[in-house]
Amino acid sequence: MRKILLISFFAVIIFSCNKKDEDKSVSELEPLAYTIYSNKLELFVEFKPLVVGEVSRFAAHLTVLGESFKSLDEGKVTVTVTENGSASVDAPNPPGIFRPEIKPVNSGNNFKITFDVVTRDFTDQIVIEDVTVYPDLQTAITSQVVEPEGNEIPYLKEQAWKVDFANQEVKKQMFFYTIRTTGQVLIPPSDEAVISAKSSGIVNFNGNSYLSGMPVYKGEGLFSVSGSNLNELNINTKIVESRYDYEKAEADYNRATELVKDKIISEKEFLAIENTYNVARTLYRSLTQNYSSNGVRVYSPISGFIRTIEVQQGQFVEAGQTLAVISKNSRLLIKADLSQKYFDIINQIQSANFKTPDGKTFDTESLNGSYITAGKTTGQDNLLLPINFEIDYRNDLIPGTFVEVFLKTTRIPDALVIPVTALIEEQGVFYVFVQTSGEGFEKREVNITGSDGILVQVLSGINEGERVVTKGAYQIKLSSMSGTMPVHGHEH
Repeated sequence: MRKILLISFFAVIIFSCNKKDEDKSVSELEPLAYTIYSNKLELFVEFKPLVVGEVSRFAAHLTVLGESFKSLDEGKVTVTVTENGSASVDAPNPPGIFRPEIKPVNSGNNFKITFDVVTRDFTDQIVIEDVTVYPDLQTAITSQVVEPEGNEIPYLKEQAWKVDFANQEVKKQMFFYTIRTTGQVLIPPSDEAVISAKSSGIVNFNGNSYLSGMPVYKGEGLFSVSGSNLNELNINTKIVESRYDYEKAEADYNRATELVKDKIISEKEFLAIENTYNVARTLYRSLTQNYSSNGVRVYSPISGFIRTIEVQQGQFVEAGQTLAVISKNSRLLIKADLSQKYFDIINQIQSANFKTPDGKTFDTESLNGSYITAGKTTGQDNLLLPINFEIDYRNDLIPGTFVEVFLKTTRIPDALVIPVTALIEEQGVFYVFVQTSGEGFEKREVNITGSDGILVQVLSGINEGERVVTKGAYQIKLSSMSGTMPVHGHEH
């Protein structure tokens, strides 16, 4: 009996030691990490090498791509390993991180791991190619390759998801040599209507409070001009006099019509009387057009908005004086000023980008813009050549605003370009942050040349196909200067 107990005791000890050795072997496995992009998502996934009989826990970080990258906070993720089954999770934990688990049953090479993502708004599939499932732990340990430590700057997904962050693949594309200058947003002359006083008198707003920027409609009455309280230039007196002249001329004309039939007066006399009647009638109708007891009504000839009000309530105005300016609110003019040294290449300019004081950059092509004219001479007070573009109206482009203009000239095919927002300047030297892994970044010095306000051409420092940070680079810089490594909360 005692012999049996001893055998059982040693069996338990041997089993425990083997279990400890096995656990120790699992801990020796370095995690694998993959970063893959689709059109909708970025997948950054970490997991220990796949081993038959061992549970593989995935930490799949899913980022929704867009102007700003954000964590995927809902949806179902199914992970499938070739010949080894699949597993699903119905929600992330925490937001952005999905944790499916798979226990492989078949070993082999060139397997695929497929991630199927289903959300309220879209579905997506991301595949990792050429994955190995090892037959045992010892094989997995001896097969793993330890990557040398680099100079990566760690910046976790949990950090990036909390700020305005994005990156972009570096590609070659068509670019342009550009001329950087200044300009101004204006309203085209054809897009405005000047409202003038039809007679002299006192301006009355008729109880309306018109201000610059207010919408108006074609035919809407804006003002009235009355001379009833004036001793001179009184429109009321002129109308009375004109009516008397008109009525007298009409009576003369009617009488002459009968007399000419009986040849009592000559045809020449009749034509003179008829002419006097037509002139008196035209003058009377002109004076009484839009006239009421409050004076001569002034209407808007177009629909749009009030650009300026040039008079005040109760102000005396002369006939022909400007009362207001109405804009159609349909087109705008970008007028750029070009140095005379570029006179020889004026004809090469076809489009432009321009940056407003609030930092927004637009291009004339996307705003249905057209190149109108380029001045061939300079003015007496301005030695610069005017370059004009007409574009669609936008509420955030304010007429009168001065802008920075990038005139596009000669094409540069297959230029390596990145967004201007990717650049960080330090003492005249430009840098970018290149994403080298899912949560690793490298600071690179770049040699750049011309910019069009949106993109900048890169001559050296990065390669086509790499991804540069376009938003959030400053936060990565601050993280690298903190001197502390971020705490990584992922489970493997």
